[in-house]
Amino acid sequence: MPRLEHDHSPQAIARRLAEGPRVSYVRDWVYGAIDGAVTTFAIVAGAIGAELSPRVVIILGVANLLADGFSMAAANYSGTQAEREGYARLREMEARHVAEAPDGEREEIRQIYAARGFEGRSLRDIVRLVTAREKTWIDTMMLEEHGMSPVQRSPWRAAAVTMLAFVLAGSLPLLPFALALPRAAEIAALATGLTFFLVGSVKSRWSVRSWWASGLETFLVGMTAASVAYVVGAVLGGLG
Repeated sequence: MPRLEHDHSPQAIARRLAEGPRVSYVRDWVYGAIDGAVTTFAIVAGAIGAELSPRVVIILGVANLLADGFSMAAANYSGTQAEREGYARLREMEARHVAEAPDGEREEIRQIYAARGFEGRSLRDIVRLVTAREKTWIDTMMLEEHGMSPVQRSPWRAAAVTMLAFVLAGSLPLLPFALALPRAAEIAALATGLTFFLVGSVKSRWSVRSWWASGLETFLVGMTAASVAYVVGAVLGGLG
């Protein structure tokens, strides 16, 4: 028998429900890590293709880490904040509709559950129960009509997680050059490829895909981006 993810005793259920749903920032972490590794190694690969010095590679890479990392964090902050503001606007609208046109909103609830196969007395009971409490009524409309969950992510945390993941993953392609290791380019490529694979493998924990398939997909996407940058750098470098 497979192991269940959490305890289903009455006490455990009550405690879990009292704590409320957990807000996940996995998307921000994966997004930042993959983009950090991709863009930084793309710059490194392009600089190597153009036969630039290790010092220039480090300067370009660090500049990318700080500038692009901050840009991504700021964009994620703005996007997450826009989502929160959009949710608040729609919730205010639904609250106004419930207050001013309750019969129409009640009909929407009826049609929502009728489309799910409820009918007769069961349908009438569901409509009555859902519309008995204003918060439950509005929560239901937000989720069923607009597809928006009441669980809201923090813009600041989303931005911080993105920035941290970007810098950590993006630093790996630069380490061989910063440490002046022999064959730094080859080591950077191996380290970055491993980073892609590990990020994709960890990502599979929150999906139904196998760890190796998710890791391989991320590896191929990242290395393809780096290969394109290398070819562009080599071509442009040859023009000089």
